[in-house]
Amino acid sequence: MSQRDESPLLDDHVREQAIRLAARLEPQVNQLAREIVERQWAEIPGFDRLPGDMRDLEIAATTRHAIRGFLRYIHPPVPDSNSGTHVDAELFRERAAQRAEEGLSLAKLLRSYHIGVERLMDAFAAAARPGEEAALCWLARRQLSALNATVEIVTEAYLAALADQQVAARELARALIHGEDPEQVAARYGLVLEPGYLVLSVRAPGPEGVQGPVAVRRLLRQVVARLAPLAEGRAHSLPDEHGGHLLLPGETPHADLARCLATGLPQAPIVGAARAATPADVPAAADQARRVAAIAPAPGLYRLQDLLLDYHLAQPADSAAELTALLEPLEQHAGLLSTLATFLARDLDRRRTGQELQVHPNTVDNRLARITQLTGVDPHTTHGVQLFGAALTLRRLADGPGGSDRPARSDRPDGP
Repeated sequence: MSQRDESPLLDDHVREQAIRLAARLEPQVNQLAREIVERQWAEIPGFDRLPGDMRDLEIAATTRHAIRGFLRYIHPPVPDSNSGTHVDAELFRERAAQRAEEGLSLAKLLRSYHIGVERLMDAFAAAARPGEEAALCWLARRQLSALNATVEIVTEAYLAALADQQVAARELARALIHGEDPEQVAARYGLVLEPGYLVLSVRAPGPEGVQGPVAVRRLLRQVVARLAPLAEGRAHSLPDEHGGHLLLPGETPHADLARCLATGLPQAPIVGAARAATPADVPAAADQARRVAAIAPAPGLYRLQDLLLDYHLAQPADSAAELTALLEPLEQHAGLLSTLATFLARDLDRRRTGQELQVHPNTVDNRLARITQLTGVDPHTTHGVQLFGAALTLRRLADGPGGSDRPARSDRPDGP
């Protein structure tokens, strides 16, 4: 007689007790399913974002089906076969693919099955009578066997669906970044185009070529994993030799990005950011984000306005307008533009500036403080001198001959 046949857990009497114990739970199936779904919604982050009808219909029905399937099955396990678990493989494969498509993580999905097993174990324990301890243990072993089979089925199906989604997302990212008919690609894979995108270029810090292709791709994956929750399943990435691009929904807040990138990564990346108002603008935004990342001085998150002078000097074609726009807030305030130009022309000497403008030096100080407040750039700093100097020069060149001698529209020298 084999060791398996000698086990008291497989004794016919124990199985008969288990059959009777399972039968006591049949009238409770609907209530148990509701309790399991409620616990899933309360305990698993992200479940509460699934549609309510999905909870009340699809997930509840799947839970009832799983409970009834287990209660009907109390034969001995079949060696080397999952058939002894009475797991509906096709149903669970379908549900796993759906949860992957909806962006629910695999860990959270598997936790939902563990919650179901925990609640069913509690129900068996509550229904057991004195002398049915061995039957209760036998049922617990069968539940663990069924859970193991379910986890294998769900994991394989989820990963297969996720791989398909990643291929589709990669193709859509490629089409958007290269301007290759993203509408057609989105339709082919059943994906939705965002109204606009926040385009990130991720680079490894350090000299070009120091880190190999494996390292830079790992860095991109780490950044994607860190920022993907902000996009709620709507992030697309495309690797390249420097790291790669990441596309997020256009409304993603810059502050949230900066916070997520500041901590939690093994290596701090250099990330350039640019916004695309429409899908058609993604190629230009991707190019700008790449160039911003290329000139960034250190790891961090950078936009064009953060490196405006450096960017303009490196590639002025698409930054001249934004650089001159730095002066626009000053145009509606009397005396500010002339004070700024004179202050720079007089080597930051407030007294000489005041003499030329025929105002008190304190008035010069007040105007310079106002300039800093309106633009966010301090003309007393080296960076401010460079940035304002370049902006004033571009303004003068745009105005044509004698442009520097003409006051701004509201730039009268008699203001405070």
